[in-house]
Amino acid sequence: MNFDHSEDQLAIRDAVAAICTGFGDDYWLKKDREGGFPEDFYSAMAAAGWLGISMPREYGGAGLGISEAALMMETVSGSGAGMSGASTIHLNVFGLHPVVMFGSDEQKARWLPPIIQGKNKACFGVTEPNTGLNTLMLKTKAVRQGDRYIVHGQKIWISTAQVAHKILLLARTTPVEEVKSRSHGLSLFYTDLDRRKIEVREIEKLGRKAVDSNQLFIDGLEIPVADRIGEEGRGFEYILHSLNPERVLLAAEAIGLGKVALRRAVKYAGERIVFDRPIGKNQGVQHPLAERWVDLEAGTLLYQRAGWLYDQNRPCGAEANAAKFFCAEAGFRACETAVLTHGGMGYAKEFHVERYFREAMLPRIAPVSPQLILSFIAEKVLGLPKSY
Repeated sequence: MNFDHSEDQLAIRDAVAAICTGFGDDYWLKKDREGGFPEDFYSAMAAAGWLGISMPREYGGAGLGISEAALMMETVSGSGAGMSGASTIHLNVFGLHPVVMFGSDEQKARWLPPIIQGKNKACFGVTEPNTGLNTLMLKTKAVRQGDRYIVHGQKIWISTAQVAHKILLLARTTPVEEVKSRSHGLSLFYTDLDRRKIEVREIEKLGRKAVDSNQLFIDGLEIPVADRIGEEGRGFEYILHSLNPERVLLAAEAIGLGKVALRRAVKYAGERIVFDRPIGKNQGVQHPLAERWVDLEAGTLLYQRAGWLYDQNRPCGAEANAAKFFCAEAGFRACETAVLTHGGMGYAKEFHVERYFREAMLPRIAPVSPQLILSFIAEKVLGLPKSY
């Protein structure tokens, strides 16, 4: 059993970190205040080839695993970019995995290179305002008319829709009362985000102002049949293949955020003098910081194991969900402790930890609630009756 990173993985970490040094604290503080997609950061990552880290090599990707992608995302978040930086490129890593797995050769050749090269941005259109995490009851309808589908419906919490060129859209093609299985009847599409037919309304939110979140109102969107991924009615099955890697990546991002918050807190505790001594000399300050280190180390091992299992094509649903749950909480606790360690200055934007604290709420909530994760583990791992 070897817990060391390989030389290639260390090279990935160092190369990504080098790019991130060009986008320091002042950059992300300005983005947090003013908003606006981090186009220059996105372009820098694209130019270096990192947007396709887990995409097939024949289409311009690096062909690496989720383990390497997670290491990259922890590095981005842990640079101080936080969830603002990680969310800028997050979808490129896992979002088109259903295309890789189930798309035709023609679709892969048409769709993957522009994403890998950074020429296209995509958003992920699954969640709806009236169904939440009950994905099997989605109401957005796609009705086939000849060689195209006509789509009507709503989506919510759709990141990057303000700047996206494409949308990966899950919609109902068979009425729920007509399906033979609850998991059938939903189809998956990857198509142009036609703003003549899709109204995009931004949602003002707690943090991560640089990466927009939106509600979508879809009225008569026309999708060519050629933009449907795989068979009609099997979209839910296809989308499941992107959920475990997404959980691993989000876990890594939460750990990176927690680690940069902890580093700032430790530095401040060593420099802040009160009663003629650094506050870090007091066990009341030391112990919470030490506990956060333990949390973050445990979370790192948990997400790394989940990523390794995925890359070995082994079942990893429980591990990926556990990693997302634990790492989100560990990252949040580290950010909270960082604010408290700074005292009153933890409330000041110039020290950055209040931004980390706000952003740390996101991995706890999205893309699945901690309560649903615990219900999943109770049923699938512990064998308890299904509760939802």
